[in-house]
Amino acid sequence: MTHFAQITNGVVTQVIVAEQDFIDTLPDKDQWRQTSYNTRANVHYGPDNTPDGGVALRGNYAGIGSIYDSVHDVFYSPQPFPSWQLDNNTWTWRAPTECPASGGPYRWNEDTLTWIK
Repeated sequence: MTHFAQITNGVVTQVIVAEQDFIDTLPDKDQWRQTSYNTRANVHYGPDNTPDGGVALRGNYAGIGSIYDSVHDVFYSPQPFPSWQLDNNTWTWRAPTECPASGGPYRWNEDTLTWIK
């Protein structure tokens, strides 16, 4: 079985498990795109949760509320903060400054554009 995301006005509204043959019978079949829970940040992961060299499908696994970019044929999450920029290689959002690697946890403060411990 395969995961499919229903897209309405560029936003994922539903994710189901189905066969392509079933999707092909739907009257709104053009609103559905296959998605893979093995794809994150434009990398395919194996059962052991490590990159396995497989083909990444559409950037990221689609969740309800995800954005579908039909030009690039990818899914990505909604922008978390106005200052964050979309990385078109990984299809993930990047803060203006990198989160410190140690001493956390940290949260983003949009007012000061800094990470707060």
